Amino acid sequence: MTEKELIRTSKFLSLILRHEPQRVGIRLEEAGWIPVGELLEAVNRHGAPLTLEELKYVVATNDKKRFAFSEDGTRIRASQGHSVEVDLQYEAQPPPELLYHGTPERFVASIRANGLNKGQRHHVHLSPDPETATKVGQRRGRPVVLTIRAGDMHRQGHVFYRSANGVWLVDYVPPQFIEVRKPV
Repeated sequence: MTEKELIRTSKFLSLILRHEPQRVGIRLEEAGWIPVGELLEAVNRHGAPLTLEELKYVVATNDKKRFAFSEDGTRIRASQGHSVEVDLQYEAQPPPELLYHGTPERFVASIRANGLNKGQRHHVHLSPDPETATKVGQRRGRPVVLTIRAGDMHRQGHVFYRSANGVWLVDYVPPQFIEVRKPV
């Protein structure tokens, strides 16, 4: 699988496992899982050839670990970022004192006024380190890294979850818990 094919396949899997499973005629289970065989049959039937070996390679090499196999390897799901209704069944846990969120510079004024909202997704995504947040923020423009006082939020009752790939999830980040770092 070439690098270009790998990226294209990863984007396609993100689309169907996070946002549009109906595009290939599948239905995700309540927790976002789909049997691997059913996924492979569906994508192949819809003109996107994919073998089990290629799927395993995409999952293993995805830089953000966007996908996870079930413990027995028979099911697959996206780790977070869904816009379709799923319950990922992550357990609430206390976050580290600080987490980070990368965003394009043009959104900073709105975030300062309104906080971080989940929009069409299930949660706001927070990174464990500024480097990861920078990579996330630069996808759509000049990045700004926001420092989130997650420990303070947690002590005030906000509930945090940690996804299988280490991304921290929360419903909303009020503006008073956000510190804006200078653009990188």
